[in-house]
Amino acid sequence: MPSKEHLFRIQFIANGERYELYVREVCQGSMFGFIEIGDFVWDTHTSLVLDPSHEKLKNEFADVTRTYVPMHSVLRIDEVKKQGTSKIMVLSDKVTTFPSPIYTPRNTPK
Repeated sequence: MPSKEHLFRIQFIANGERYELYVREVCQGSMFGFIEIGDFVWDTHTSLVLDPSHEKLKNEFADVTRTYVPMHSVLRIDEVKKQGTSKIMVLSDKVTTFPSPIYTPRNTPK
């Protein structure tokens, strides 16, 4: 019986842009506070019309086998049945990330 290959869509914010990627591997990274993603899945375009944001993503992650995304930058991780198009979208000026520490020091009584 063949095992089902998992496919994940991960959305995260980096450099003022919203990334949407399709990958086969997602896990809590060995580096504290990071999500590890790997085994990128790219569209194989059969038409002459190419999406510039998809091509930009392919070039950006061309030699990358796995990457680590800060946990607070991840918007959503979905396991999907069908692959869509990976893309980068520029965020409007009204949207900003909210960098906050995940863990804060405990207040200890004196």
